[in-house]
Amino acid sequence: MKFEKHVFICTNQRPEGGKKSCGEVCGMELVRAFKKELNDRGLKNKIRAQRAGCLDACDYGPSIVVYPEGIYYGGVKLQDVREIVEEHLIGNRPVQRLITDFTLESSGKNE
Repeated sequence: MKFEKHVFICTNQRPEGGKKSCGEVCGMELVRAFKKELNDRGLKNKIRAQRAGCLDACDYGPSIVVYPEGIYYGGVKLQDVREIVEEHLIGNRPVQRLITDFTLESSGKNE
């Protein structure tokens, strides 16, 4: 099955005291929320949401990335899920306040 959009939600958990991570608990809450929202709107066969390992955007977590656009969102909270689904996944209007361009800001930082 080919999906129109694919949402990857970071669930990576790093050891305590190490580098910041999105965390499995928070990440799985977001996975469940995205899946529920998509299912409730009858979109589960058009848009896929799933857990992912590290997205290399740890400092901006909880992080998600939406493909095919390749747009990264940072600091995503449960209350943001409906807006992301409505605006970006359905309306094709990325949620500007959550977009992060960590690649420019963190070059050389993730070593």
